[in-house]
Amino acid sequence: MPALRSRILLIGLALGALLAGLPLRCARAADPQRYSVHFVSTGNGPLNNLLKASSGLQSLRKAAPVSPFALVDRAQQDIGRLQAALQSFGYYESRALITIEGRTLNDPTLPELLSALPKKSSAKVTVNFQLGPLYRLGRISVQGPVSPAAVAALKLKSGDPAVSQNVLEAGQRLLNALGEQGYAYASVDEPPLAVLQERTRTLDVTFKADPGPVYRIGSIQFEGLKLVKESFLRTQLTIHTGQPYRSSQIEQARQALLNLGIFTAISDPLPPRNQVKGDEVPITFVVTERKRHEVSLDGEYSSDLGVIAGATWTDRNLFGRADQLALGANVFGLGGNGTATNGVSYDLSAQLTLPDFITPTQSLAFEVQALKPELTAYSQTAVIGGVTLARKLSSVWNVSAGVAVEEEKTQQNEILACDSVITLQQSAQIVAKTLASPVYEACHYTLLSLPLTARYDSTDLVDPLLDPVHGLRVQILATPTETLFGHHGTFTVVQANISTYFDFHSLDWSDPGESVLALRALAGQAVGVGKFYDLPPDLRFYAGGSATVRGYAYQALGPTFPPPDSPGDYPEGGTGITSGTIELRQRVWGNFGLAVFMDGGAVTAPGAVTAPGTIESGHYRFGYGGGPRYYTPIGPIRVDVAFPLNRPPGTDAFEAYIGLGQAF
Repeated sequence: MPALRSRILLIGLALGALLAGLPLRCARAADPQRYSVHFVSTGNGPLNNLLKASSGLQSLRKAAPVSPFALVDRAQQDIGRLQAALQSFGYYESRALITIEGRTLNDPTLPELLSALPKKSSAKVTVNFQLGPLYRLGRISVQGPVSPAAVAALKLKSGDPAVSQNVLEAGQRLLNALGEQGYAYASVDEPPLAVLQERTRTLDVTFKADPGPVYRIGSIQFEGLKLVKESFLRTQLTIHTGQPYRSSQIEQARQALLNLGIFTAISDPLPPRNQVKGDEVPITFVVTERKRHEVSLDGEYSSDLGVIAGATWTDRNLFGRADQLALGANVFGLGGNGTATNGVSYDLSAQLTLPDFITPTQSLAFEVQALKPELTAYSQTAVIGGVTLARKLSSVWNVSAGVAVEEEKTQQNEILACDSVITLQQSAQIVAKTLASPVYEACHYTLLSLPLTARYDSTDLVDPLLDPVHGLRVQILATPTETLFGHHGTFTVVQANISTYFDFHSLDWSDPGESVLALRALAGQAVGVGKFYDLPPDLRFYAGGSATVRGYAYQALGPTFPPPDSPGDYPEGGTGITSGTIELRQRVWGNFGLAVFMDGGAVTAPGAVTAPGTIESGHYRFGYGGGPRYYTPIGPIRVDVAFPLNRPPGTDAFEAYIGLGQAF
C-alpha cells in the first residue's frame, strides 16, 4: 500500500486559478483555423457549466481566431484551467483530456495535420474528463472563541463533497453569524486552511476566526445630503441608537433607504476599530442623491394602433421627503394607419405620490387624468380624479385601495339612446319611417368607483423592462362602481392577470436565462350588470392586440355591431373575458434572441345585440407568431409578427408589433 501522504492546500487555490486563469495567448494567423468544441458530459450539470465557462477554447472560438499551431497551444492552456475547475468540485485526482481531430495534443504530427485541412473546414476538438474518486469533507473545525450557534452557521458536514465554493461560502456564513451576534469587527481568515488526506480521500478544513468585542449601535449619522431632509430619513430608519449591533439589521436599514428611489448609492462603512470608544459603534450612511428631475421617453409601434409615443417628466424629491410628482403625456394612432383607431388619441396625467403616509410602508397618491381615445370600438372624452392608498406588505406582496370619480362622454357605433336600447329591427323601422340616417348618441356617465388591487411579484426584477426568467406575477383588481347619472347601475369589474416564467437552466438544458418559457393568463368579469348597455363601452372587455391575442387588431375580438348606414363590423365589447399565452424565449447568439408564441382568447357578452356572421360571444380565437429580440441593458427590443388562425373575412392577414421590453 502506498504510504500515507498529506498535502497542505489553500481551499481557494483551485478556484482562484480557475477564475484568474493563465495568460491567454491568442496568436492570430493569416489563415485562422476554424474549429468546433464538444465537451463530454461529466454527469454533473453545475460542473459542466463551470468547465465550459473556464475554457478558452469555448469562449474565444469566435472572438479570437487562431492559426493551427496556436490552436494546439490554446488547448494546452486549457488543461490547467479545466483541472482547476475539476478540483474545485472535489475531483483532486482528475484529468482533463483534449484531442483535436482524434489526436492528442502531444502528437508531433498534429500541427501538420491541421495545416493540411481544407480551407474553411472546421477541426473537431473534443474535451473529455477522467474524474477519478470524489473527495469528501473530513474533519471541520473552527479556531477561536466562537459560540456553537456561529459554528452551526457553517452548514458543512463531514462526508459532503469537497466543493471549494461551498467551503468559501461557509466562511462567509460564519462571518455573518458573528455579525448577527454583535461582533461588528469579527474576522474569518479567507481562504480557510485545508489538509488533503489522500489515503482517506477527504479534506480537513479549519476556519480561523477572531470575533473581537460585542457592540451596540451608537450614533447614527448621514453624509452627502443635499436636497433630502435628514429629519425625513430618520423617520425611515429601522435601527436606533442603543440597540444590539446586528449586521443584517444594518443592511435592512440601508436597503430601506435605497428603496426610497432618491439615492443612487448608499454605503455604511464602519470606522476603524481603534477609533471606537466603549461598546457603541457609530453608524454613518454615506449617500449619493439621484438627480432631482428626470425626463423619460417611450415609444412603440403596432399595425393596429399605429405609432405610440409618450414622455414623462418626474420630480422625485419635490419637498425633500421623496415626494414624487410625475407629469405624463401619451399619444397613439399617429400616422393614421392603425386598423383599430379612428384618429389620434391622447392621455394626459399628473400624479403626486407622498411616501411614509402614517407608516413607512404606506404611500398616498393623488392623480388627475384627461384622455380622449379615438378607437374603432368607441370614441371618448373623459376626466378622472382619484386618490390611492398603497401598502407594501412584504418583498413580494403589495395592496392598494382608492376612490375615483370619472366624468366621461362616450360614443359607440350602436343605435343607442342614452336611456334605452334600440334593437336592429327597431332601428330599421326608424330609418324606413324617417328616411334619415340614425343618430348615434353620445352618452354621458358620471362614475364613482373604489378600485382595490393586490399584487404578488416574485420575479426579483428591479426594473420592469428587464427580462423575467423565473418567478410568478399575479395582479387581482376589483372595482365596485356606481353610475350616478345616465345609464344608472351598480356593478363590480373583477380582473385577474397571472404570468409565470420557467428557466430551462433548472433542468440543465441551457445556460441561465438562455431558454425561458413564459406563460400568462387573464380572466375578467363584470358582476352585477343589470342590462348589457348599463356598462359603459370603455369598461367593457375586449380581446385582440399585444395584451391579449396577437394577430388580431386591438379590441377586434368579441361581439360586434354593424351599423345599418356603415360598412363593416364594429367592436361592441363584453362583460367577460378569458385569454392565455404560451411563449418560448430563446437566446441565440450574444445579445440576439428569438421568441415564438401562441395566444388565445374569447369575450362573452350576454344580452348584446350582434349580427349573424360576426365573431360570436364566447367564441375562442387563436393567433400565433414570433420575432427577433435584441437584448439591451434596459430590456430587449422586441419585433413580432403575429397571424390569426381562422381569420374572419375582412380582417388583417397579420399584425406587427415593435417595442421595448417583453410582451409580458
